[in-house]
Order: sequence, then C-alpha cells, then structure tokens
Amino acid sequence: MAMKFLQLLFLFSFHLRLSFSGQTIMMESVPDLQSSMYMTLDGYPCVQLLNLSGVIGCSNPGRVKVVAPIIRLNNATELSQLSAVLLSVDELQSFLTRILNDSAFAKNVAGVLVESSPGFQTKLKGFSPAQKFPQSEFAPYQSINYEWNPIGSGIMWNPYNFPVFLLSQSSTLTLQEAAIKNEKNIKSYTADVAEFDLVMQTMKAGTHDSESCLKENTCLPLGGYSVWSSLPPINFSSSEQSKPIILAVASMDSASFFRDKGPGADSPISGLISLLAAVDALSHVDGLDDFNKQLVFIVFTGEAWGYLGSRRFLLELDLQSDAVSGLNYSMIEKVVEIGSVGKGLNQGVKNFFVHTTGVSSATNETLDALKRAQDSIKSESFTISSANASNPGIPPSSLMTFLRKNSLTSGVVLEDFDTVFTNKFYNSHLDDISNVNSSAIVEAASLVARTLYILASGDKNLSSSAITSINVNVSLVEELMGCLLDCEPGLSCELVKSYISPANPCPSHYVGVILGEPSSPPYLGYVDDISRFVWNFLADRTSAPRKNRSSVCSQSQDCSNEGEVCIRAETEGKGVCVVSTTRYVPAYSTRLKYESGTWNVLPPNNSDPMGLVDPVWTESNWDTIGLRVYTVQNASFDRFVLLGSIVITVLSCFAIVITKAFVIKAQKRD
Repeated sequence: MAMKFLQLLFLFSFHLRLSFSGQTIMMESVPDLQSSMYMTLDGYPCVQLLNLSGVIGCSNPGRVKVVAPIIRLNNATELSQLSAVLLSVDELQSFLTRILNDSAFAKNVAGVLVESSPGFQTKLKGFSPAQKFPQSEFAPYQSINYEWNPIGSGIMWNPYNFPVFLLSQSSTLTLQEAAIKNEKNIKSYTADVAEFDLVMQTMKAGTHDSESCLKENTCLPLGGYSVWSSLPPINFSSSEQSKPIILAVASMDSASFFRDKGPGADSPISGLISLLAAVDALSHVDGLDDFNKQLVFIVFTGEAWGYLGSRRFLLELDLQSDAVSGLNYSMIEKVVEIGSVGKGLNQGVKNFFVHTTGVSSATNETLDALKRAQDSIKSESFTISSANASNPGIPPSSLMTFLRKNSLTSGVVLEDFDTVFTNKFYNSHLDDISNVNSSAIVEAASLVARTLYILASGDKNLSSSAITSINVNVSLVEELMGCLLDCEPGLSCELVKSYISPANPCPSHYVGVILGEPSSPPYLGYVDDISRFVWNFLADRTSAPRKNRSSVCSQSQDCSNEGEVCIRAETEGKGVCVVSTTRYVPAYSTRLKYESGTWNVLPPNNSDPMGLVDPVWTESNWDTIGLRVYTVQNASFDRFVLLGSIVITVLSCFAIVITKAFVIKAQKRD
C-alpha cells in the first residue's frame, strides 16, 4: 500500500512523459503509465473448435500468454528465434501450409498477425479457407470429390498450436510500424513484442475432442435458434384439413477462419435478404387465405457446421414438438431454397441458376412458376437458367438435408452460379458488402416472391396483373444490407432497433454456442441478435391484419388471444401483440442430448444417416482473449546489465574495504 502511494506521489509530482509510440503523453496515474507501456490492439481471433475426432483452429500452446518480437514475413524466410509473424492475407495460405510441412520452421512461430487493408479484394484472385466441396460428407450423392469451390484451400479445418489474429485497419498500421522499428533496430537492446492471450480451456484441461470436453465442461456445442413463420398465420382452431406446404428456405450463418469476422455477404446472407424482402412483398398481397397452399418460411442457423438447423428442424418435425406446432412433414410439397444470389450481376446482366433435385411433376411445377415469374419481370438484363446437367447434384445447401431424409423430396436451389462458386471469398472475412450487388438481390427477391405466389395459388390461369402487382421494396433491400452486412450502421440501424436492442452494433453471422437447455420458446437472453431480429421481422410481416393493435406486451405470454405473439418487446415497453405463427426452433447436433445440466453425446443411429457422419462440433471455453504490443529490453542486454551490476558491486566492496583500511591506518598515525 505504501509503495503504491509512493508511485502515485512520484507520478503526480513529476508528470512523467512517455509512450509506446514515441509520442509525448502526460501521465498522472499508474493506469496512465500502464496504458503508455502496453497498447491493446483490436483484432479477430481464430479459436479452437472440436469434433468427435479431434480439433481444428488456433490456441496458445499452453496455459500462459505468448510473447514474441514482431517481424514482417517478407523479411523472414527463416526464423532464428520465437517470433510473432506479420503477414498479408494473400500470404496466409502458403505460410500455414509451410508450417504444416516444416516442423523446424513451425517451432519458431509464436503467433500470426494478419493485416487488414481497405479494398484488398480487388488485388486478390480469391481467398477461401473452406474445402473444395464444403461438407461433402453430407452430400446425397457419391461424387464427393467434385469441386464446387475450386479456390478453397481448406486451411480453416486444420489445427494450429499457436494464436492467429486478424487485425483491424488501425492495428495493422501499429504493427507495421513496430515491425519496421524492429528491423531497423536489429542490433538495438530493445524490441517491440506482441503478447497473445488465447488460452483455450480445452488445452489447459487436455480435452481434445467433443465428447471429452463436454464431459469436463470445457466446451459448449455449436448451435443457436432457427426461425420459421407462415403466411398467412395457421388457424389452429380450424377443423379444415391442413394445406400442402410450400417451404421457402434461407440460412443466416456463415463460417470463417476468424471467429467473429464471417460476414457471409454472398454466401448465405444475400439469400436471407432476398427471402426477407420477398416476405415483405407478399405481406402486401390480399387473398392469401384463399390459396390452396400454405406458405412457410424458415431461416436456418448452424448450416455451416453440419447443417445443424435443418437436421434439428426435421427431427423436431418427427417428434412433433412445440417448436414446430402446426407443421407436418408429410404436408411439405415443395422446397424452394434461396442460396447465394448477391453476385448474379455479370457485365450488366443478372444471371441466376436453378439447381433441382431431379425430374418430377412437382419439380416441373416449380420450374414453370419460376419461368412465369421471370417473364413477368420483363427485364432484358435478367436471365434464369437450369443448372448444367453434368453437375453431380445440388450444390452444398440445406436441401441436402431434406434429400438425405427422403430422396424423393421435390426442391430447387436458386444460386448465382452454375457449375462452380462465383464467390471467390466463400467462408472468408472478405465476403463482405463490397462482394455483392444490391440490384441482383432485388431481382432475386422479386423472382422468389412471384414464384411463391404462383405456387401457393395453385392456379395455372393466374392473371399476369396479379403477378406483376407483387413488387419488392428496393429501399428495404438496401437497408437490410446496411444492417446485416456492415458495422455502419450495422445493427444500430433504425430497422433493427425498431424490433430489438442489439448486444453489438456489428453483425456477427457465426452460429455461436448453445447456452443453457434448448427450448421453445427460448430464454431470449440466450438467442443471438440476428435470430431475434429475423423472428420479429417475420412475425410482423406475416401477421394477420388487426383493427386494434393497442395491446401492450413485454413477452408473448402477455398476449391473451389465441395465436398471438409479442413483437418489439425489447423496445422499451413498446411491445405489441399480433396474430402470427412464428416460432424459434433450436439448432444443434442431433447426436447431442441435454440432461441434468450436462451435454451427452448419443450413439450413432442408423435411422439418421446424416447423424452417422455428424462431426458434433463444439467450441472451447476461454477466460479472456486479448492482443497487445509493448517494448521490452533484449535478454542479452539484461544479462549484460546484470553482469555489469555484479562487477560494480564487487569493485565497490573492494573499494570500501581498501578505503576502510586506509582510514584506519591514517587514524593510527594520528
């Protein structure tokens, strides 16, 4: 206590001036001194994920932080000491590949720092850390060596025994300066170092697969909550027979090498935005109650990690749980999935491709509806074609889950590619808003809305005027892009804030982990921002018209009438009760069961073919994640100072002894 007081007194008295960057900073407290010595950096970590057979991703190698001097990759073909390597995105793949093949080089890699720079996509031919056939083990056909994603490197599916961070643009500049400084001062006694705090609980506990880490509570299952809604709302009190279902599907989660930096703009969020805009357009149409088919929309999460959402949805249908009350699997007549549609623009022409499950009368009806919808748009800059017959089958999509359950499922997937992905940044942090085109998303939304209307009507003689009256709100599409694909405004946009209070302004499309016991309805504190927004948006747009919407609510239990739910409940007590059939569905592995506060892995079941190959993804727990930079003295210099101090001390002792003897001798003479 006394020592801290003396420190403060010293600082307040002399107003020390010092900083890491070399700038002069007035310091008047111990925290000021610490902040001047240690600069915390913004970044996105690669974290450790586990499955039944092992681990992927990144972690500190032990239980402590890692500290190493910063060097630039192009100045380090060989590493003579433990180093924090700074490199650009285009160098990352070859660097990580070398580490896997060169153990002598790898042992001196303390950590990796990946630079960010604006507009870097235009300088790259592509960057996709995913596999060439993403999640090929779930394909409903045998050609799993087909390359849907030829540019895919697969680097995100390997384990790395060191931390890797993607830097923000400001942090990139800071570390570039530090690397240059270290290069210039190579013979100096000081060095700028990076300190990585990426200690994973699974590494500390020695649990290196999903089953063991779940038993030891050092990890949690990947998962979240999907959302489904019907238009119009389902009348549960009606004695009429249920209508056949037209199921429209999109996904809301993406994957990336870096946990919280997976915007997924083209794959799959462009499809999500198209679906939301199509729902909005259909919500303004009269007479849907009189149609022969029931429109149901579902937005899955967890699809990037073993199709968690779609597989769990089908299981819930089999169990007839509350989460899917009102739906029946046997009534699903057609599935229409909206995949990647944000890159449909090619030399001014918007090109879309329809991938089908096979030849059937139901599939032909869908193709005919798509053709009628295309003709109604009457645009020379818009084309839609059937996918190449040489393709092995449908591309990676939620529809695969339905086909694995029933190979006779009638379905189509609308994509912006034919034989291979046009998205050169699939499952990458570079698949951002600059990678998609708003007009392509608008055209896809128009096509989907009109196609669903034609299918739901069941009327082959539907008037063209009725079809052309369905129009997509272009401003809504642009607003959704700003809300869901960027941090400015991000989830702070007026549209999102009119429904929920987001926890973070920057949208994250990483699926996250399941917290607590999965349920429907769930505890909203355990539901992520995107799922809560989608639920509120769909519940609002698919709600039945009401003369009186004055019922105020804070949760759906406050709504007294049958079929009502509470929307906008997070907006400062301004929630409103509406009649809408909109539900959350838990999304997590069908091989997992939550019992007595613990997750247990179930044995494989032959009746669940996708469960037999389910990796059962989990994410390691951690205490804190951080990255900072500061200056340290060279160890050899410290040893030199220590040796010098010892020599000075010894010489001082000799001097004291000699002086003392001289003084005593002089006193005797006197």
